[in-house]
Amino acid sequence: MTAQHLQSTVVLNNGVHMPWFGLGVFKVEEGSELIEAVKQAIAHGYRSIDTAAIYGNESGVGQAIAEALKENNLKREDLFVTSKVWNEDLGYEETLAAYETSLNKLGLEYLDLYLIHWPKAGKYKGAWKAMEELYKAGRVKAIGVSNFQIHHLEDLMQDAEVKPVINQVEYHPRLTQVDLKAFCENNGIQFEAWSPLMQGQLLDNPVLTEIATAKGKSVAQVILRWDLQNGVITIPKSTKEKRIVENSSIFDFELFNDEMDRISALNEDVRVGPDPDNFDF
Repeated sequence: MTAQHLQSTVVLNNGVHMPWFGLGVFKVEEGSELIEAVKQAIAHGYRSIDTAAIYGNESGVGQAIAEALKENNLKREDLFVTSKVWNEDLGYEETLAAYETSLNKLGLEYLDLYLIHWPKAGKYKGAWKAMEELYKAGRVKAIGVSNFQIHHLEDLMQDAEVKPVINQVEYHPRLTQVDLKAFCENNGIQFEAWSPLMQGQLLDNPVLTEIATAKGKSVAQVILRWDLQNGVITIPKSTKEKRIVENSSIFDFELFNDEMDRISALNEDVRVGPDPDNFDF
């Protein structure tokens, strides 16, 4: 079912409700710009914030969340906060320690979602055991993965006691990952898009421009709407209030089936990020 408004949620495979739409803070440095962006997003109705240890901005995100909760008369449980364990911390003991570090920096008592950032060979199963322990102890509401391909997921689930709720991957009209998306759907793993706007590389695409003009919307809004109508959670990044509001103003129009198909046909299997099978940080 397509999200009806900014705070609409999808029910993950463990029963946890996660907003369809959120704010990503990839490459936003610590400081006033980051804090203001997160606060503006929450003030304008966003309820999901996505960060990661490697972004180096968990402290700022935590400060912004604390201030925004007070300023908007919200409770911690009104927000859905995601972070990720980085490659060098994959492994059982390392992941347990990394989780505590992230929590401390964020100033939170729990995370709503904790992800393995990349499927580093030989490392992610130990990390998953640690995450399962955190989950079973109620320290985190849900656990999942990021950038996992089908063979990574199959390998992980051979031994896993808890199935990942999410696979957060690069996903946009030029990288639709059809087979991976179908595998996740068939296994009850929710698909989530990072870099949904392809870091701005799609904003002058003629097909998208034509559809956006017909809808009276921006190209970014059309792409983000396409995400949601495809059943994909999306977390676009912006630090500008105007863009934060614009990105979320996608619930007052709908793309027709032929428009959805035209956008999907733009796929060329082109990445702006690393290939998970050849990423060895």
